[in-house]
Amino acid sequence: MATAGSEQTVTVDGHAIKLTNLDKVLYPLTGTTKAEVIGYYAEIAAVMLPHLVDRPATRKRWPDGVGDGTDSPTVFFNKNLARGTPDWVTRFTIAHRDHDNDYPVVNDLATLTWLGQLAALEIHVPQWRFGKDGQPRKPDRLVLDLDPGEGVSLDECAEVARWAKQILDDIGHLSVPVTSGSKGIHLYAPLDGSLDAEQATEVARELAQALEADHPDEVTATMKRSLRAGKVFIDWSQNNGAKTTVSPYSLRGRLHPWVAAPRTWEELAEPDLAQLDYTEVLERARNRPDPLAAFVTSASGISDPATADRLTTYRSMRDPAKTPEPVPATPPSGGSGDTFVIQEHHARRLHYDFRLEHDGVLVSWAVPKGPPTDTGSNHLAVQTEDHPLEYATFAGDIPKGEYGGGHVKIWDSGTYELHKWRDGKEVIVTLHGQPNGGLGGQARSYALIHTGGGSRQPEKNWLMHLMKEKPAYGGQEIPFPAEVEAMLASPATPEEIRPAQDEYAYEMKWDGVRSIVSLAGHRVRMTSRRGRDDTAAYPDLVSALTTIDVETAVLDGEIVVTDENGRPTFGLLQNRMNLTRPADIQHAVAAWPAQLMVFDLLELNGRSLIREPYERRRELLEELLPEPVGGRVQVPPIFEGDLDAALETSRALRMEGVVAKRHGSIYQPGRRSYTWRKIKYQQSQEVVIGGWRPGHGRREGGMGSLLLGIPDSEGLRYVGRVGSGFNDHQLDEMDRLLAGLARHDSPLHGVPREDARDANWVEPELVGEVVYGELTGPGRLRHPVWKGLRTDKSPDQVVWEGVDLEGISSES
Repeated sequence: MATAGSEQTVTVDGHAIKLTNLDKVLYPLTGTTKAEVIGYYAEIAAVMLPHLVDRPATRKRWPDGVGDGTDSPTVFFNKNLARGTPDWVTRFTIAHRDHDNDYPVVNDLATLTWLGQLAALEIHVPQWRFGKDGQPRKPDRLVLDLDPGEGVSLDECAEVARWAKQILDDIGHLSVPVTSGSKGIHLYAPLDGSLDAEQATEVARELAQALEADHPDEVTATMKRSLRAGKVFIDWSQNNGAKTTVSPYSLRGRLHPWVAAPRTWEELAEPDLAQLDYTEVLERARNRPDPLAAFVTSASGISDPATADRLTTYRSMRDPAKTPEPVPATPPSGGSGDTFVIQEHHARRLHYDFRLEHDGVLVSWAVPKGPPTDTGSNHLAVQTEDHPLEYATFAGDIPKGEYGGGHVKIWDSGTYELHKWRDGKEVIVTLHGQPNGGLGGQARSYALIHTGGGSRQPEKNWLMHLMKEKPAYGGQEIPFPAEVEAMLASPATPEEIRPAQDEYAYEMKWDGVRSIVSLAGHRVRMTSRRGRDDTAAYPDLVSALTTIDVETAVLDGEIVVTDENGRPTFGLLQNRMNLTRPADIQHAVAAWPAQLMVFDLLELNGRSLIREPYERRRELLEELLPEPVGGRVQVPPIFEGDLDAALETSRALRMEGVVAKRHGSIYQPGRRSYTWRKIKYQQSQEVVIGGWRPGHGRREGGMGSLLLGIPDSEGLRYVGRVGSGFNDHQLDEMDRLLAGLARHDSPLHGVPREDARDANWVEPELVGEVVYGELTGPGRLRHPVWKGLRTDKSPDQVVWEGVDLEGISSES
């Protein structure tokens, strides 16, 4: 430990480190010196370093201290390593868009001491680590940042943390709280390496939104700061691969030397819960284990994939000294046994654990309602970590406070016949249980079908289905394949694409609505971008799609309606959108027949194709649909490597533009990707309606123009108003819709006084599309013309299609 004084040189891990200004006070209110900061990091290193190892470290430095609250202290936020960094500091390079940064990794006490010498009070790291090859690995933990809004206490944050724990428990995740050392609480949960950063972020976002839905008065998952007062904001974005979180056991640059301190759930329930300073954290470290120890399986952190085995996650969640569960130290030896067990688990909530022996482990699912007992109902089954084979005979009590704490008894067990096993997709088995077991002594055939998305942790969710007598599909409906979210294209200009035009194939940009079509045994399901089931609205397309001879498939395409010249026209398509009454639908089918332009194939006969390159997906699509089907479904042609020919054809057909798709690119569900680029002739923009101004003359008494916004970091940014392009029918419909959405205040920011003067504000729920000439200086649409409502889009799906609005100053 460093001692007070002006200067000294210490040797740490064989490296000489010169320590200066050790008596400088870095925390004036408590008199805490630089020597004490370095001393803290030296003593806490044993429990802190495992959470830092191989993670790129961003440092926040206060070289002159944090101040006493009456001044503005100097603080530096360092990512790139500066000149003069000792050669022995391990570093890795991260390539950014326009530059590279060298990041240190804090793998030893010497590096931690050197950071203390720089007054790097805070050390921030992402949720992923570098691999041995210097490349980022997938995240090994999920983090939720519970940030109290104005008027919210730490105790209220703790209550929200407990609600989050309940959800994480239900999906099979250990969770540990960390009082952040600032205002709120961080909640950590381990990941098994199956998710990338984008998927982990989506899981965290869904979890946060679920908490907001369950507790709308106490929780918000919205980034807009003005909505956080009186609530706990759950920041799910910390899981983005480019984001960082202050490391467990790091000091904070607050007025007091508080620490991001891992806590137990029992502590979070204490009435005097408070942030901890470094002296309290050191005392705890001397007398109790690290609450986050289960996250670390070796001195190098979470096991490298090369050395991990199928029980690594299982072991990381259990302490053999505290639980009677079997915790084998050696990897599973493989094998092909056929045992099964269903355990009745009285944890916080009663559920049933269904386990099948496969590849030397018990592949496991938690079934909250237990195995279904009739063929007409399906039960949710959440896949959990693999369990050791010894668990097939486990019964007893898991201590309270341990993972899965509660009473476990065997509900039924025996052997199974395997009919189908497709990892991550489908399992079909016939179970032979005990005469007095929960299955009633009868052979029961079950299918477990992976569901795909739409849940708090989509990759783990399955459905458990009790099958009829035959375990195969004979005589039964084939389950629909897992739904896939549509991949989106990023805007581009011809000049951006032309230098590398040979690397792309070019498709027409269709003026319609996107549809993901799932086929299963001549049944059809059509889903919009908003996740709405549109099947009933397009019976003309369904009748054609049912003739496609395939077991299962997922198609991606665009629904269009053409005019008398065969040109897709969105105005005509609007007559088909949002209809629910059968009589209206039948009338629309006769008057405005629809077509489906299919441009991608995402699944075929049980095999996902989203990781296949674009050319292979296109080849399989053309083999599946070599000719138009029923005059309604077709695969439009592409232009290989010839941008100008595609543009010329698109103009001649009076299309919206073209979409360039890079050769070799995979399908990225739900992402707006730079491997797909859209080039439009007219500048068009989806917008959110935030209000309207009264009309005059022929429009007296109704809507004269709409006030438009686009989501940005502050909420809904005003981008102008539109009053032209409406026909009488659209005006009447708009008056009707706006009347039911009235509100007192503006949902838009940056509205000029002259536009707000006689405005009527509405809830921002309607999405439309406009075309326009150009942008004015403050980011307003010049001469916009109304194109139509986009009932297939939700406000949170609207993005700016042009330049970066954040870089344009807003007039108010």
